[in-house]
Amino acid sequence: ISTPTSRDRETARSDERNNRRGSRRARAGARSAMLDAGARRLGRCHNALVTALLTDTYQLTMAYAYWRNGTHDRRAVFELFFRANPFQGEFTVFAGLEEALRFVSNFEFTERDVEYLKSTPVGENMEDEFFEFLLGLDASEVRVYAQKEGSVVFPRVPLLRLEGPLATVQLLETTLLCLVNYASLLATNAARHRLVAGQNAMLLEFGLRRAQGVDGGVSASRYAYLGGFDATSNVEAGRQFGIPIKGTHAHSYVQSHAGWGCVKNPMLVAADGSVCEDFPALVLEKMKSLEAIRDDMEVDLRWSETNTSELAAFTSYALAFPNAFLALVDTYNVLQSGLPNFCAVALALRELGYAAVGIRLDSGDLSYLSKRSRAFLRNIERLLGTKIADNLSAVSITASNDIHEEVLYSLRQHGHEIDAFGIGTHLVTCLKQPALGCVYKLVEVDGTPRIKLSEDIGKVTIPGCKNGYRLFSQTGEAIVDVMTRVGEPVPKVGERMLCRHPFMESKRAYVVPSKVEPLFDLVWDGARGVDPQVDLSLETSRARCKESIRQLRADHLRYTNPTPYKVSVSASLYDFIHDLWLAEAPVGELR
Repeated sequence: ISTPTSRDRETARSDERNNRRGSRRARAGARSAMLDAGARRLGRCHNALVTALLTDTYQLTMAYAYWRNGTHDRRAVFELFFRANPFQGEFTVFAGLEEALRFVSNFEFTERDVEYLKSTPVGENMEDEFFEFLLGLDASEVRVYAQKEGSVVFPRVPLLRLEGPLATVQLLETTLLCLVNYASLLATNAARHRLVAGQNAMLLEFGLRRAQGVDGGVSASRYAYLGGFDATSNVEAGRQFGIPIKGTHAHSYVQSHAGWGCVKNPMLVAADGSVCEDFPALVLEKMKSLEAIRDDMEVDLRWSETNTSELAAFTSYALAFPNAFLALVDTYNVLQSGLPNFCAVALALRELGYAAVGIRLDSGDLSYLSKRSRAFLRNIERLLGTKIADNLSAVSITASNDIHEEVLYSLRQHGHEIDAFGIGTHLVTCLKQPALGCVYKLVEVDGTPRIKLSEDIGKVTIPGCKNGYRLFSQTGEAIVDVMTRVGEPVPKVGERMLCRHPFMESKRAYVVPSKVEPLFDLVWDGARGVDPQVDLSLETSRARCKESIRQLRADHLRYTNPTPYKVSVSASLYDFIHDLWLAEAPVGELR
């Protein structure tokens, strides 16, 4: 028997590498063929940093260990879920699905990725064949089930379920968590602000300058809009996602004006096409008419002398935006300068056929100032008459100044006259709770359910591949989400079903649903790509968020002490959980 020489071994290894390269090329060709066959594959994530290497190191070490052990192709099921609702509330809004599917659609390791891994201490002892394996990976053998983006979701019920080769679905974990965690947290924060502000208030996202990095800023604008905000100050987010953009001017614009000499172009074309050669003169004329009625105003609304440079700044801004004049009135003093100056410019614009939009308050007691500002405007309209000042009292009042959920609640309690809120820091940083805490857990391998046990009952997982349903009451409100084992009968309308708490034996109830809504859709089907029926548009998700929240009982949504929403399992799944728990838990011995 001859012993293989080193050259023989090297030749064998070279042949094997060539075979693997051929396999990789074949897979790439299959992927191309898949696309040619009409499979729906989304474009890349909006952030170019989302690559296969946007992962934790231990995902790669586990993938290598699976591959080294020959278990990388075992069929595995993972679930992505969270354990508790954020912000002391009782609901969460699911967001980030589109980006997750973009990532899955384009999941692959490039030659540059592999070269980097080989240069690291982690990869330097890994065989070349493993890197060939990575180069051939994609999501063509993965299936993804998900709840609908923008829908209300609850603890323990999976947001995503992934089925596929063990090493592949393991490698998807960190990136999916990154794409879903912040998106869902931000959308939930926005939805909570909307609930407290009311449906009629305009909510403006102003957080870009305070966001945690560029991606945090753009993502915040996107998911705030999904959660119920009306517009953003972020121009790039407006371009990428079609979100309306809003903005006026800062204090610096007012401060940059030292007087009338800073108004360089005084001409304004009126709405009817005629020309006003000296708009500043018209503004000063209107200021004199205001001064003539000053002593007839309510005592606390009378002013003495306004800041001339502020009046010049308002005039120059109106010359630039006669159709969209909204002035920041608190640079010097709201009641003593900002409001009289705004009214002078607004009256001049009205004479030329334009209507001022409103004012913005960025400091002080917003409840008091908004109410006195509205009173000021009403006084002017009453004293000058509708012919001169019609609708002046109805202009919008926008407030900013570090507003958050508690401020909105306080304003609602004490009363205010604010029509729009500009909200930044507390919204985009989720200052009240900076992380949602989604997790990604293995629940089944090769058809065998797996469970993770813990002394902390909150960290015990619900094993096996599951279906989920939302059951509705006779009044049309969502009352419970229930999980069942795959293969169990689907809950039926009008048929009584026992719903049980997953771990607490005494918590159970019969439910007779008036409507049953399946929670999980197949959104990525391996070689077929994204299901064509899946609508991932931002407007659809935004509308779904509003409707999904509307379906909840008011006590689940209230600001203080909300009632927990019920999440249950079927009787069959309950029994299975506890049987497996007992089978897997070690039995102690006392001596």
